[in-house]
Amino acid sequence: MRTLIVDDERLARNELKRLLEPYTRIEIVGEAANAEEALVMIEDLQPELLFLDIQMPGKNGFELLTSIEGKSPEVIFTTAYDEYAIKAFEFNALDYLLKPIDNERLKETIHRIEENQSQPEATLPSNERAEKILGETDQVFVKDGEKCWFVKLGKIRLFESMGNYVRLHFDDQKPLVLKSLNNLEERLDPNTYFRANRKHIINLQWIEKIEPWFSGGLLVTLQGGDKIEISRRQAIRFKELMSL
Repeated sequence: MRTLIVDDERLARNELKRLLEPYTRIEIVGEAANAEEALVMIEDLQPELLFLDIQMPGKNGFELLTSIEGKSPEVIFTTAYDEYAIKAFEFNALDYLLKPIDNERLKETIHRIEENQSQPEATLPSNERAEKILGETDQVFVKDGEKCWFVKLGKIRLFESMGNYVRLHFDDQKPLVLKSLNNLEERLDPNTYFRANRKHIINLQWIEKIEPWFSGGLLVTLQGGDKIEISRRQAIRFKELMSL
């Protein structure tokens, strides 16, 4: 991907270029120190990807994006501050990397970009791409009241229906999101996330123990101690999915 780095700190640009050297599919076509330089280079160089700092002299990263005329490149935000996660999510960012950038996190991001490039959905408009199937390596933004998380889906062991909301279970957190379980089920990779019953979707990677249960169902114990019943009908699907 033709890539432009936009950051007002020269050392930060140099460090990112160093980290990106092993990734031969990332072609750095230029670097800009502010939004004004970046806008000119975006028009001239037509990059497909921006590594974009948020806080810069003059226009910030968000203002830069709203100033782009025509088709915008994909964006990975790079910033020392985590309070911009909400707004980054609104801009359909591919990822949100906190400085100093961790090499493993960058590796995950590039790997996900390369996977998306090989799939037809990489050519979809941003509003359609936002509805792509989400797997365990994808990062999602979660907001519950004043608290915010930017969490990898693989860490979420359980989705629990609570009326018009769904409770997410990860680490020791249990935030609520305004979604239906049916809507989430459509977005989640069925190879990793399984609809256990009317109220629960479980992450198959987190299963610790399986026991026979009433009426032909199953009782699953997840790492961390959650016990979830798989209904009789879903137990049939579960056995088909998980058997040799």
